[in-house]
Amino acid sequence: MRSEATLDHLDAKAAIDAICAELDRRGKAAVAAVVDAHGETLAVIRYSGTMLSSIAVATNKAYTAARLRRPSVMVGKRIRDPEHGFDIAYYGDARYVGWGGGIPVEIDGQFVGAVGVSGLPEAEDIELAEIGVRAIGARAKAS
Repeated sequence: MRSEATLDHLDAKAAIDAICAELDRRGKAAVAAVVDAHGETLAVIRYSGTMLSSIAVATNKAYTAARLRRPSVMVGKRIRDPEHGFDIAYYGDARYVGWGGGIPVEIDGQFVGAVGVSGLPEAEDIELAEIGVRAIGARAKAS
């Protein structure tokens, strides 16, 4: 039998706490989501004033990154490629998205989940998701 490493609620809390601290520092609002290795939701936080649609978008960014084991922005770049682009429906999963802000979490060579952020410009969503990923990595090193 094979066991699979995955994120847990404490990892999700570390990521959410780090993202919230940065949102507070910047005086901004967004949605942050953390998913396990299967793309299933562990935690979501929506700051007041963030569009409700950002809840699904942040969760789907994280889902995409976890399932495809690459940043969600890479999916978007691939499907929009002028010569080799394709319909995202090719993946056969309506939850896949191509917007930046979903970052996979890799620990000791294993993909264990992902962090997604939505509600701000794409570059800022990516920055904040990376802060969450780094928080998870710091927690893994400490344990």
